Amino acid sequence: TQLLIAQKEEAGIQLQAEEYDLMAAAADLDEIEEVNANCILMANLQQASSSVEQHSANFEET
Repeated sequence: TQLLIAQKEEAGIQLQAEEYDLMAAAADLDEIEEVNANCILMANLQQASSSVEQHSANFEET
């Protein structure tokens, strides 16, 4: 999204305020989606780590 803004500016295309706001909102949405994906990844890693720890504890008991 930022790349598209830069390309239009280089080409001398004047962005309308509404278009710029829309593109900025899209960039914010991309960032939010990335943060959400990172949170999901961290939760999955924590769950996997807990599972490994549980299996290790069960193995040590036997």
